[in-house]
Amino acid sequence: MPRSRPANAVFLNVPFDADYRPLFEALVFCVIDCGYEPRCALEASDGSHVRVEKITRIIAGCDFGVHDISRTEPDKKSGLPRFNMPFELGLFLGAKRFGSGRQKRKSTLVLDRERYRFQRYLSDIAGQDIKAHGGKPAKLIQAVRDWLRDAEPHRQMPSSTVIAGRYQKFQRDKPGLCRKLRLNPDELTFNDYTWVIRRWLEDNA
Repeated sequence: MPRSRPANAVFLNVPFDADYRPLFEALVFCVIDCGYEPRCALEASDGSHVRVEKITRIIAGCDFGVHDISRTEPDKKSGLPRFNMPFELGLFLGAKRFGSGRQKRKSTLVLDRERYRFQRYLSDIAGQDIKAHGGKPAKLIQAVRDWLRDAEPHRQMPSSTVIAGRYQKFQRDKPGLCRKLRLNPDELTFNDYTWVIRRWLEDNA
């Protein structure tokens, strides 16, 4: 599948661990079903790229960004919290504030488990309209879909309940589709997963 035009690209700044996986998979499906191109650090594994440079290049190419700052618990091994998501949110907001041209038109969605929880650990973003997903894929889909709809009110896209229902059907169909595509559903890379979604959407338009 060819990439969408850059204006359709959505930067996904979210946790990539197993605990967040159900939300991540729902997020990627929602973005694609709404007609957008999800992009994140998982899309390329070239060891010659410095991670922060790769992330800044992706941010520069995205007019939209979803940032989930809900992961504030200390890491089990180090005992320290992970600051990747707030850091990348700062990069995205900085590009909008100090960039020129298309950068100034960036649109941001900030997610947390609870709407006002961020005030206890990231008060500098007070004033942002934080949306809560409560750890539930359906609520995350609703927040993302409605934000994209408001950002581009003339774009046609399914309602959040329709997308959530389609996502549930996709999850049921995914193992069989993966076998058809000669993929192991437990070993899908980010690019594998987006490809499987697009193949499913072609058959379920």
